[in-house]
Amino acid sequence: MVLGPEVGMTLNYVIDSSCSKFKDSHAIGMAMESPLTYKVFHERIVALASRMQDEGIVKGDHIAVLGENSPNWGIAYLAIVRLGAVAVPILPDLPESDVHHILNEMQVKALFITQRLIEKVNELGSDLKGVVITLDDYEADSEVVSVIPFTSYLNEAVATLRSNLAEPVFPAVKEDDTASILYTSGTSGFSKAVMLSHKNLTSNAYAASNLMEIEPGSTWLSILPMSHTYEFTCGFILPLLYGCRIAYAGKAPTPAILQKLCSHERPAVIFAVPLVLEKIYKKRVLPQIEKSKLLSLLCKTTVGRQFIYRRIGKKLLGFFGGNLELMGIGGAALNPEVEKFLSEARFPYLIGYGMTESSPLIAGGPMGDKAIAIGSTGKSLPGVDIRISDADSRTGIGEIFVRGPNVMKGYYDDMDTTATVLSSDGWLATGDLGFLDDAENLHISGRSKNVIVMANGENVYPEAIEHKINTVNWVVESLVIENGGKLEAWIYPDYEFIDDQTAGSPRSDRRAYIENLLDIMRREMNDQLPRTSRLSKVLERREPFIKTATHKIKRYLYDGHAVIG
Repeated sequence: MVLGPEVGMTLNYVIDSSCSKFKDSHAIGMAMESPLTYKVFHERIVALASRMQDEGIVKGDHIAVLGENSPNWGIAYLAIVRLGAVAVPILPDLPESDVHHILNEMQVKALFITQRLIEKVNELGSDLKGVVITLDDYEADSEVVSVIPFTSYLNEAVATLRSNLAEPVFPAVKEDDTASILYTSGTSGFSKAVMLSHKNLTSNAYAASNLMEIEPGSTWLSILPMSHTYEFTCGFILPLLYGCRIAYAGKAPTPAILQKLCSHERPAVIFAVPLVLEKIYKKRVLPQIEKSKLLSLLCKTTVGRQFIYRRIGKKLLGFFGGNLELMGIGGAALNPEVEKFLSEARFPYLIGYGMTESSPLIAGGPMGDKAIAIGSTGKSLPGVDIRISDADSRTGIGEIFVRGPNVMKGYYDDMDTTATVLSSDGWLATGDLGFLDDAENLHISGRSKNVIVMANGENVYPEAIEHKINTVNWVVESLVIENGGKLEAWIYPDYEFIDDQTAGSPRSDRRAYIENLLDIMRREMNDQLPRTSRLSKVLERREPFIKTATHKIKRYLYDGHAVIG
């Protein structure tokens, strides 16, 4: 196959190499279903790319992918970049208005989509340019948007590929060519279009491969959206580099679904957001301890607690199928209390830190490094430099800057914003605050935009207070804000817990019970906090906070203090 100059840092080269080396091994499939081999996977990528090229897609064109995880999602993405076209993955949970904005701004020449999300583009109708292909083979009854099922489109492409004597010729793709444009769904409001090159993505996957030993043929269970760089780089490109098998969950990873999938797939690696582990800790670990006077008493001593945690840790490994070698945790900050449990339980986990603009990993691990401090994100990845700018002389906390081959090309059609975060010599301003300890572990203190400066000049990091609040068993999530020079905490309670505790009681008693919990919370938190960080009020929010794809609260929505649900 003629691909132009082979460059080891392009996605095309990576896939060609893996599919050649592991052609008869299992590559990708839905969990609990038969997977495709690397050979079949590769043929489908090439066939789809060839058909799109025949239909007029050229290098540099923008092609959108809007759908839930599936092998077809991966085939579509890799066929797009095979041509030198630019993949535009769209997060499935984005609101319709954001989807319209992305499709219009990108002027996409084709769209891959699924049935569940087709309604988000119906309003665009004839404004949608090019073919619309349904990844899940949905055939629309309405005439609003004309669609083609993926399987029929692909089968015709494969038949054409096999019938041609000559192999398809694609444009030369270089490592610095743009592979993908991703729209951030950050906590600070304005969504930016991040341009990532082939080298940005592949270099980050290669660097991440140094964090642990990877066994070819091992199973990786995918539960996060592929349209997010965290899952794309770590849960898609990385396992394909090493001939592993990717199994897609296909459903939201509730504890019950996760347990069922893991018992069947027995995965070696899972990448997750903290919420997954925090739910299991609060719903399955803490209740075991709190319901037993003996266990509660033992956990008050270090030796007793470690003994109990290790026993629970073995059960937790069983929950994940008994074969887990790594749980990668990233996308948001992990609650320190949960991490302490994982560490003492000897659970195989690594914390990662990154952002879309860095493809995404900046720091994490490596596995087995005993110098990694609890509460840190470990060391910088190989080839990635970290420096702390304008560090506070007392705390060492300053803004985190990074530089490396994983740092983005810039923001699409926005040189001014790019210039504010990316220096001429390649340093990216992350907007996060943190410090490096003596062992070169990176500690994240919070977002610079989130720091609350009190009247006395003291800096308060709200995320640290929220972590303390969120460890309480009746709390689902919380948000700390400044209001009139004082700190307030808004809490979304676990109403199932409250219903259990107040079963059979009148509504007035239930209300009094919640008010009492909030008052106890305020007093107990203030006993643990410095005087400058104490809470003036703890208030109930009656619906969940609006969050990003990785379950971080969109704080900018609550800057005006309109927090009540």
